[in-house]
Amino acid sequence: MPYEITPRMTNPAYVLADAAPAIQNLVKATRQGGVPESTLELVHLRASQINGCGFCVDYGVKSAKKAGMSDEKLFAVAAWREAPYFSEEERAALALAEHATRLADTSDAVPDEVWDAAADHYDEKQLAAIVLMVAVTNMFNRINVTVKQPAGVGF
Repeated sequence: MPYEITPRMTNPAYVLADAAPAIQNLVKATRQGGVPESTLELVHLRASQINGCGFCVDYGVKSAKKAGMSDEKLFAVAAWREAPYFSEEERAALALAEHATRLADTSDAVPDEVWDAAADHYDEKQLAAIVLMVAVTNMFNRINVTVKQPAGVGF
């Protein structure tokens, strides 16, 4: 018998009428920075893994597959440092995503070397897209974990 999770409430983005369109516009804006869709999906997936958001991990895997990501790469996202499937650009974005997600883990949450590595591969507009993707993903994670949004179920 499959494990069932019952959400505590309707997703807050849909309870408050202005929230969903605003969030959708923010997500749309991340796609305007010139970062490959697959890289944004990696960033989303890694932040969601760190935060334990089952809904976002499930959604992220499906979105990444639609963006053409290989199964090998998807299976290795949590261990990207040790896996050979990621480019230097993707590694820099993943490192930035991890540090920006784990803000409380160290006193210098996003150290200069992490930022500089990302800035070596991405211009300011691209960095803006990555930073916004990490931020909006962390928002999604916090909403979905709080309301117990089950994985594999639409809103």
